[in-house]
Amino acid sequence: MTTEDDPLAALTALSEQAAPHDAVGSYLATALDDDAWRDLSIELVAGGRSNLTFVVSSSAGDVVLRRPPLSNRLPTAHDMAREHRVISALWDTNVPVPRARALCTDEEVIGAPFYVMDRVPGYIVRDALPRSYAETEAEREAIGHGLIDVLADLHAVDPASVGLGDYGKPDGYLARQIRRWTGQWEATRQQDEPAREDLDRLAERLRDEMPDAPTGPIVHGDYRLDNTLLDPDTPGKVAAVLDWELSTLGDPLADLGLLYIYWQDPGDSATQLAAGLIPSVTVLPGFPTRAQLLDRYATRTGRDLSALPWYVGFGCFKLAVILAGVAARGRAGAMIGEGFVEVAERIKPLVEVGHQALSGKLA
Repeated sequence: MTTEDDPLAALTALSEQAAPHDAVGSYLATALDDDAWRDLSIELVAGGRSNLTFVVSSSAGDVVLRRPPLSNRLPTAHDMAREHRVISALWDTNVPVPRARALCTDEEVIGAPFYVMDRVPGYIVRDALPRSYAETEAEREAIGHGLIDVLADLHAVDPASVGLGDYGKPDGYLARQIRRWTGQWEATRQQDEPAREDLDRLAERLRDEMPDAPTGPIVHGDYRLDNTLLDPDTPGKVAAVLDWELSTLGDPLADLGLLYIYWQDPGDSATQLAAGLIPSVTVLPGFPTRAQLLDRYATRTGRDLSALPWYVGFGCFKLAVILAGVAARGRAGAMIGEGFVEVAERIKPLVEVGHQALSGKLA
C-alpha cells in the first residue's frame, strides 16, 4: 500500500516533510539550550488552513512550532518574523499572547522560516463547548465579553510604546488592503469559480464606497473566537490570542467587521450561517448577540461604528479571497489535512453577505 492509499501514512509523511523530527530536535536543543529536545514528538494541530502549526513535546516540556504552507506561498503572506515580532512585543501588555521562544529565518533547517512559542493551556472553541465547561448562561456571556474586551485592549495599545511603531503604514491602510486582497484573488482565481464575477464586483464596490478610515492601532487581521485559547478554569478569560499572520497597523474597525461575520446569532439565515464558515457555539443561550458585542466595544473604546457595514463587506471579500487561496493550495497538495478544496463552497455565501452589507442590510 502506498501513502496515496493510506491517509494516515500520507499525513505522517507530509508532517515529516513540513517539520522533520531530527532537524527540529537539533535546532531546539541549541536554541533552547537543552539536549532533551533531541528526543521529541511532533503533532500537527488540526484545523489550520494557512500556516502550519505543530505541538512539539519532549521531556523538557511542550512548545508550539509555526511555519508556512509547503508551497504556493503568496507574496507578503505567511511572514514568520512578523508573527514572532508582534507576540514578543505584546507579551507585557494587557493582550494575552504566548511567550515567544525562538525565531529561525534559516530556510535550510526545515525548508522554511519558523518560530517557536510556549504552549498555553486552554480550549479552542468552535462548534461545541468542552464537556462541563461554561455550562451556565452567565459563563457564556462572560466568554463573549472577554473576547470583545481583549479586542478593545489590543486596539488601545500604543504601537510605539511596545516597539511596533514601524510595524505597518496606517495611512492609506484600507486602499492598500483592497489592492492586496484583489491581487491575491487575481493570483488564485479559478475560471470555474461560480462566484467569480460577483466577487470581482464586490471588489469594485469596496473601492468605490471606501469610508474615511480611523487608522493607527495594532489590528489582528483575523480576530475570532477560535483564534483564541480560553482559560480552562475561568470561562470569560482569554488565555492567549493566536494566529497573528495578518496583523499590522491599520483600521480597528476591520477587526470588528470580521468578528461580526464569524459571530453567529440564533435565527441567522442559511446564507449568513454559511458565511460564518463554521458552526459556532455562539448560537447557544447566554452568548451575547452581535449587536450586544458592538455596543460593548463602542462603550469601551468610544469609537463611532456607523461605517461598520462597509467593514463587514470588506471582511466578506477578504475571507472569500483567503478561501480561494486555501482551495488552490489544497488542489496543489500544499496543505496538510482534508477539506481544503471544499472550502471553495463557502465563497459564494460570503460574497452574497458582502453585497448585502454594502447595501445596508446587516443582520
